[in-house]
Amino acid sequence: MFAPWFKHLPKDISSNQLDSTLNSLNELFELSFKQFSEKPAFINMGTTLTFRALEQRSRNIACYLQQSLKYKKGTRVAIMMPNILQYPIVLLGILRAGMIVVNVNPLYTARELKHQVKDAGAEVIFIIENVAHTLSEVIEELPIKHVVITQVADELPFYKRNFLNFAMKYLKRKILPYSLPKANSYLTALSLGKLNCYQCPALKGDDIAFIQYTGGTTGLSKGAILSHQNIIKSLQQADLFFGPSFNCKENLIVTALPLFHAYALTVNCLYFLKKGGCNLLISNPKDTGSFINELKNYQFNYFTGLNTLFETLLSDSKFHKIDFSQLKITLSGGMSTQATVANHWHKVTGNYIIAGYGMTECSPMISVSLPCMNYFSRSVGIPMVGTQLRLRKTDNTLVDSLQKKGEIEVKGPQVMRGYWNNITETNEVLKNGWFSTGDIGFFDDEGFLNLVDRKKELIIVSGFNVYPNEVETVVNQLSGVTECAVVGVNDRYSGERVKLFVVLNNPDLTFEKIIQHCKQYLTAYKCPKQIEIVETLPKNNLGKVLKHKL
Repeated sequence: MFAPWFKHLPKDISSNQLDSTLNSLNELFELSFKQFSEKPAFINMGTTLTFRALEQRSRNIACYLQQSLKYKKGTRVAIMMPNILQYPIVLLGILRAGMIVVNVNPLYTARELKHQVKDAGAEVIFIIENVAHTLSEVIEELPIKHVVITQVADELPFYKRNFLNFAMKYLKRKILPYSLPKANSYLTALSLGKLNCYQCPALKGDDIAFIQYTGGTTGLSKGAILSHQNIIKSLQQADLFFGPSFNCKENLIVTALPLFHAYALTVNCLYFLKKGGCNLLISNPKDTGSFINELKNYQFNYFTGLNTLFETLLSDSKFHKIDFSQLKITLSGGMSTQATVANHWHKVTGNYIIAGYGMTECSPMISVSLPCMNYFSRSVGIPMVGTQLRLRKTDNTLVDSLQKKGEIEVKGPQVMRGYWNNITETNEVLKNGWFSTGDIGFFDDEGFLNLVDRKKELIIVSGFNVYPNEVETVVNQLSGVTECAVVGVNDRYSGERVKLFVVLNNPDLTFEKIIQHCKQYLTAYKCPKQIEIVETLPKNNLGKVLKHKL
């Protein structure tokens, strides 16, 4: 229907290339382990993890789960860690054991953690000690039977590990008190696993690899069911677009985006494992000075980010002095990239930002601009190979011409099977294989997809989803609040910020008290950055708040 974009595809790209003999991600990993055994797979805090070491250590984790803990194929296992070397080791260990990965944001509050782990039915959790206190607050209410705690430097050389772990606990005092008496240490888990023999599980393509959580219209996160084939197809789609750029001996990607998020998980971690590339893991990208110093030490070839990250780096003059001569591709996603930021990035790095569009439910890539484009495009490019897109108007008919807007619907091998334990929400968004994104877009005259707005009331802060209902529920729990409403307002730095309109019946309830309350129950990016006290909220005849008037 929207044929013009086909002319932008290289002639040798075909959906037939998505056919694969691979049944599972484990088969893909085994091929990489054999082919790239001596190459670096991950670098973090100056320490390199080779493919050989990754194979050995992830096998030990798999054995620990299978033999020491006696869990079977299909067990849900949670990971609550930032970008450290332990993350990919545990990730592959879970998958190689035939079990299901449940990624958890380490910034979550106890309330958010409780919902996600209970919903997934996770029985094991691997968690960094820095947030163990969050788990200890709700552990008695969770299905978790085994806790494995890692310290931040556990995968570093002996002396460096001991010094950094000591400093984290006693000098920087980053470890808050917690009580998890039955927990095992990560290093103990590795040792126990090493004593056992690995049993390769029998996996099929439709077996679940991830329950990857995303936001929901009810304010509660939903678990997208992503199968091994969903991810394999997504990696193949990425390869058809970006594979030709892998033409040098080393391929290093800067991974500052969190691996627990579907974007970096697939594009950075899993794709580069498939290609024999290396991830430079940045554990704390908010420490801009340390981040830039780390970048100075490496000749990196790929960089994934989002508008907030690009702007932060560009605002520091030290970033401008880095050697960008080997940078081949910069990929942006998660939120809209501003043209001024993209142009500034090109001026400093000599590299054009390629915009992509994706959702967790689509493993995650839906469309992307072509790497060969020598300019920044406001569009999000063309569909991934084997992916169909269509637009649906508000009257439920399909858009049949260019430049006309409609809700984006997606069909392809990367689309999720549904939401975990949530038939109602699944049936809302999945019909005859078509996934309704809730995003409004149009195809321009070149056939490129352009994003306009969101159908739902989703707020995107620095690439993270914030649903107003969740914030409103927390604020309404505060004594002295009559009613409230949350909207997203434009923010030059984060794309959007959360603004709260609140009607009070207690004059002593201050801005500071409201923020303090929110911080107890919400991750920082969900907390209101702007509060306006009003006498009433605008409503329609049915009593529904008219947020567009706010």
